[in-house]
Order: sequence, then structure tokens, then C-alpha cells
Amino acid sequence: MVNTQATQARRELDAVYEVGKTLATSLDVAKTFREALNYLLHAFDWRRAFVVLADASNSRLLGLCAVGLSPDEQLRLAFMPGEGVVGRVFASSVQALVPDVHTEPLFLNRTGGADQTPGTAVAMLATPIRADRRTVGVLAVDCLNPGESRVFADDLRVLKMAATLMGQALLLQRSVSAGHAAMQDEVRRMHKALKTSHQIEHVVGVSAPMQEVFMQVHQVAPSRTTVLLRGESGTGKEVIARAIHGLSPRKGEAFVCVNCAALTESLLESELFGHEKGSFTGAQSQRKGRFELAHGGTLFLDEIGDISASFQAKLLRVLQERQFERVGGSTPVKVDVRLILATNRNLERMVQAGEFRADLYYRINVVSIQLPPLRERREDIPAMAQHFLDRFNRENGSTRRFNPAALRVLSSCYWPGNVRELENCVERTATMAQDEVISDLAFPCQGNRCLTQVLHHIDREDAVRPGRLASIPITEVPGAPPRAPAEEPATAQAEPWPPDAAPAAVGAAGEAPEHDASDGKPEGEHDRLVWAMERCGWVQAKAARLLKISPRQMGYALRKYGIEVRKF
Repeated sequence: MVNTQATQARRELDAVYEVGKTLATSLDVAKTFREALNYLLHAFDWRRAFVVLADASNSRLLGLCAVGLSPDEQLRLAFMPGEGVVGRVFASSVQALVPDVHTEPLFLNRTGGADQTPGTAVAMLATPIRADRRTVGVLAVDCLNPGESRVFADDLRVLKMAATLMGQALLLQRSVSAGHAAMQDEVRRMHKALKTSHQIEHVVGVSAPMQEVFMQVHQVAPSRTTVLLRGESGTGKEVIARAIHGLSPRKGEAFVCVNCAALTESLLESELFGHEKGSFTGAQSQRKGRFELAHGGTLFLDEIGDISASFQAKLLRVLQERQFERVGGSTPVKVDVRLILATNRNLERMVQAGEFRADLYYRINVVSIQLPPLRERREDIPAMAQHFLDRFNRENGSTRRFNPAALRVLSSCYWPGNVRELENCVERTATMAQDEVISDLAFPCQGNRCLTQVLHHIDREDAVRPGRLASIPITEVPGAPPRAPAEEPATAQAEPWPPDAAPAAVGAAGEAPEHDASDGKPEGEHDRLVWAMERCGWVQAKAARLLKISPRQMGYALRKYGIEVRKF
């Protein structure tokens, strides 16, 4: 008796092990369930077996897999909850044992199991399959029961353990499927976002201001409308001009650039309109100007705000008539040219001062695109720095890379020279770096060797105050834009004002100029702090002495009003 029980226990343990191992081989539950049923039938002398699962609405039970049933019989595996033995087991979540299906009124004989052995009793065992605390299906088997003398307690126990393992396998499969579906939805969403977002080749820009620029570029490019690009020096106006040309129907024609600030008035006239032979000393042959060379294409006039008043009149006539005469000639030359102009000057102020013709201003300011300075799109700095470093590595056969601390230094700088200055800084630092990994200590600004503070006049009239730093994604992944969240610099964190540094202590009356409060800042105090920091080159200790407060009080004051300390 003891040996018999031990043998039965060992057989059940082997069955559980084999079923579990089979179910773990794949997420294809129809395949693994069928293999598990095959093993159970051979191990326990069962005749047929099948698994039915509830549909999404729990309104029907449909066959998933079966062993011992023909394809036609498997197609008939469909039950309503509460219908027949299988439906009752599903609805009640309780095992069922039918000693002889021939005498059971609830047995539907839907697959013809009772017809195969008319003279022999056929027992049916069914157990619910549960997952996540609810019944999701039914596992059923049948076997011959000669004389109805077989005891099925052990079979029901094995069947229950197998159904439990199947429920866990179903739960895992559905969890993975849900995760996969969510991932597919996210991929589709990203593809849709990429299709609707406006990207420009060779231009890095994921920030909202640059996305706005990209949208305007895509919108204006198909037309022949004159475009005026505005923004500080180094913001990439020529790159955007080339992008407009590349997205226009004229992309197969010439793109001609002229820097108006680099030429005198006489040279600029000859450069743009060309000249006839003998028109001046040294004119030994006829020469076509840039307008003619750009015929059918695009002419980009950079620094348009620096041309003289007399040349403004000549340019206005060309823009109106779309024709001109070469220097020293009298024959009109007609051209089909799209104009893109750029300036970093305040043209409206120049018009008010009489330095720029109002009629020319209205002629060129048809569509105006404002390019944001780099400090207003700090989210783009890590990716742009990586782009410049990748180009340096390709050109020099090196494998240098930034660490997160280095990217934080780049993301915190004021960058008065914008993209051009960032590119220069990356190349200089990569050239002089001692190690393959560029750290924060490799930058000149960390050792007071940066000349930006000397070159940039922070007290000029058009200087822009820095805004608060946003959280910029920074990660140490070579050759890829950073994605891990970065810590916000300490200067952008608000701390309570200490008792010994009350707002009234910041500066004495008459020591700093009073300005109107801006951006909701308290009137007077915020502007005194900015004035003192600008006067002292953004050195906190010097500014504190100017305001006759301690450096500690100065630090708290800067944090209180959210003033970002410019780093050079």
C-alpha cells in the first residue's frame, strides 16, 4: 500500500514537472497546451482531452486545442456558459466528475465521444482553468470506466494541478501580448508623430522653438515668397536658408550666397549685378553677377541690414522690377530668382532711425522667421554637441565622447555666440582633451581660460537675460542623443530667504538703477541683482561687494528670484 502511494505520488510529481516544463517552452499556448495534453493522456491512460477558453466578452467557450479529436470534432467545441457539463464547470468554477456520460443528462455529446464505445462506460473529468482570480476556460478529459469501478480522486488532483499551470501560462501569455500590443501602439504613434513633425536634414532640433521654425520652413518652402530670416549671429540662418531651398521646387537649381557686410558698396553692386567689359579699371571682360548666376534658383543675401542707403534704393528697384542692368551697361537683364535674406539687426529700430528704407523693409519682410538663440533651446544642446563631436571623430579618426558632467557644463552655458560658439568649443575641447572621455574639467571655462566673457558685451542694449534652465536629458551614450533626465543646476533651485538676508538688504537706494519689474519679479530687487551681476561680469563675490551684502546673502538672493548665473 505504501509503495503504491509512493508510486502514485512520484507519477503525479513527474506529470507536474513535465507539464510545467512544456508550458514554459513557448508563448504559443495552443501548441504547448496540446503537447501537455499528449503527455497527460499517455501517463494516465486518458482517452481524449481538450481545452476551451472564454472569448473576450465571456459569452462563449471556444476550443483552443484537443488531443484524440478529429478536426471536424474540434470545430464543434463551442459552449455557452452554463451549457452542459463544460459550461457548468466554467460558470461555477468547480470541478466535475461524470462516471458515465451515457447516463448523464447534462452531457451534450457534442463531439460524439459517447458514440464510440456504446457498451462501455465513459467517464468525463472537467476542471476550471483560472488566471488572475477568475475562470478563463475549462480543461476536460474522458477515459474508459469499465464497470464504473475506477476511483478518479488522483486523476482529478493531477487535472487540477495541470489546469493551474495552464492558467499561469495563459496569464503570462496575455501579459506579454498586452505589452507587445502597447509597444506596437507606441511605435505606430511615434511613426505618426515623425510623419507629422517637421524635421530638416542636417539640422538638430527637438525643442519646441525649433519645431516651430521647422514648421514654418516646410510651410513657406514650396512657394516663391521672399523670406526674411532673423536672429542673433550664429543661430544658423544660412543652414535654414539652404533647407528652404532644398525643400522648394527650385532645389535642382543654384543656391547662391552673398554676405552683404563683407563687401563695399561698389564691390557689392558688381558682385550682385555683374559688370560689362571696361566699365571700370580692371574689368577686362563681361562678368555675370550673383542674380544671374542664381537664375531659376535661390539667392541668399546675408546681413542685409548692413547695406548702405544708396544701395538699398538699387536693391529695391531690382526686387520690384525683377530686372537690372549690369555695372557699365544699359541693357535690362530679367531674372527669375527667389530671395532669402537674413539679418541680426533690429530693422524696425533702423527704420525709425532713418537708417533703413521703410519701402525696402516692407518689400523684404514678407515672411519673417525668427531663429531662437541657443540659450532658449537648451534641450538641443546635448544632441548638437554630440553631432559636432561625431563629426570631429570622423575627420580625425578618434573616438572621443562626453560624460554626463561635460554635457551639463555645455547645457548650462549662456552661449552668446550660439551654435557657432558651441561648435568651436566642442572642437577646441576635443582637440586638447587628454583622455578619450571628455569630462567637465576639460573645458576652458573650468579654469578661467574662456574668452567669451571678454568678447561678449553683456551690457549692450540688445543683450537678452538668461531664462531658468529646464531639465535637459543627459546620458552617456556615445553617438546618440542623450535621454536620461539631468539634475537642474543649483542656481535654478528656489530656496527660502535666510533671516539675515532680507530683500531690503540687497543694495542701498541710489546704488543701482531702478527698472520696471519684468516677468512678475518684485519691482527693483530683481533688477538690482541683474544690474550688479552684469557690472561685475557675473561674479557673485564682486556683485555682493557692490551691493554691500555678503556672498552668502547674494547667493540666496539669486536663488530667490530665479536668476540664472551666466557661465563663461
